[in-house]
Amino acid sequence: MPTRRSLLAGGTAAALSAPLVSATSASAAPGRPKHRVTPGADRAAADGWSTLRGRKVGVISNPTGVLQDTSHIVDSMAARDELNIVGVFGPEHGFRGSGQAGESEPEFEDPRTGLTVYDAYGADEKKLRQLFNKAGADTIVFDIQDVGVRFYTYIWTMYQAMVAARAIDARFVVLDRPNPVGRRADGPMMTEKFTSGVGLKPIIQQHGMTVGELARYFNGELLPDEGDGGRVDLEVVELRGWEPDSLAVENDLPWVPPSPNMPTPETATAYPGTGYFEGTNLSEGRGSTRPFEFIGAPYLDYHYSDRLNARELPGVRFRECYFVPTFSKHKEKTCAGVQLFVTDPRRFEPVPAAVAMLVEASRYDEFAWREDDWDKERPYWIDKLSGSTRLRKMIDSGAEPEEIATHWRGDVRDFERARRKYLLYR
Repeated sequence: MPTRRSLLAGGTAAALSAPLVSATSASAAPGRPKHRVTPGADRAAADGWSTLRGRKVGVISNPTGVLQDTSHIVDSMAARDELNIVGVFGPEHGFRGSGQAGESEPEFEDPRTGLTVYDAYGADEKKLRQLFNKAGADTIVFDIQDVGVRFYTYIWTMYQAMVAARAIDARFVVLDRPNPVGRRADGPMMTEKFTSGVGLKPIIQQHGMTVGELARYFNGELLPDEGDGGRVDLEVVELRGWEPDSLAVENDLPWVPPSPNMPTPETATAYPGTGYFEGTNLSEGRGSTRPFEFIGAPYLDYHYSDRLNARELPGVRFRECYFVPTFSKHKEKTCAGVQLFVTDPRRFEPVPAAVAMLVEASRYDEFAWREDDWDKERPYWIDKLSGSTRLRKMIDSGAEPEEIATHWRGDVRDFERARRKYLLYR
């Protein structure tokens, strides 16, 4: 199964023009009250982790699995004599988060706790089952900050782990966290032919659910049709105080980067759309100071920002900018392009905005879709990211963004109906 390892190469870099402070920061301005949110991890810790007592616990987490005092949940659990933590499992980027895109961390002994940390990135149900059995776990805890997008791989680690836990009759406990881009569902549906490590099952691109809600959806809609069927013994430790329409910049939680190229809540705001540029020959800002907010290529020019601003897309302006990626696409080359400047996070629609950006980029002769040399039957990465050939073919045929968006609206309505009974927060 293709994974991000063959798609991505990661980044941090020198920009030739200093970035504007993102307007989403206005939501976090001094004096403006923030929503007081209590994640599931803090609620479980305040209860002395009672739900895990008497169990052999394996933890799937990464640097985002922190309590509000910024200590890690694994440290909190391991410090309690009445708990039996038998192992930790690291997803893409690893438990400590040192791996770049498409990378992980090899198995090691955690120096603080003495626990074995297993490499779970890219592991399917069979491999995870082996790791859980090796550790001796009968309860699996999942605590990772997701960013609400189908092609972010953590939710598929969670899905495979749920299937593996079901196979060994283990409990599965999700410590819930906010969706940093809120409740909105948008974008095309994944189709079976184009499933991969960046979209394993048919869900909408911007799903608008917390990981706890998504686990409930997986358990009710997808696991019964997986393998031998049936559901996992699932418990979700719910959030408190989260408003589903709020964004991460409006909450009082510390932002720990979920991955090396997701440094700020503003990055997450843009990512549901600008993640598409991983499937093109434009830089998506990896190797720059603003990944997924800087988009550019050596062949673009100032007309790109002018044409995008002329479209008057809701909640966003495009600043002409220039940057030099330190690695990844166009390494050490000057890229012309834009910085997304989100002026109104509540009106901003990241997926339609990105489609407009792709349409305008496609007008340049040098524009190309990025190909996967290892997959001759499905050579275009954009098809794996968008879920089918439709987006690519419509752009290639000259379709306008509004026409393209109409083709997924029915899918969004169907998904919204299907997810309704699994939602925990109204």
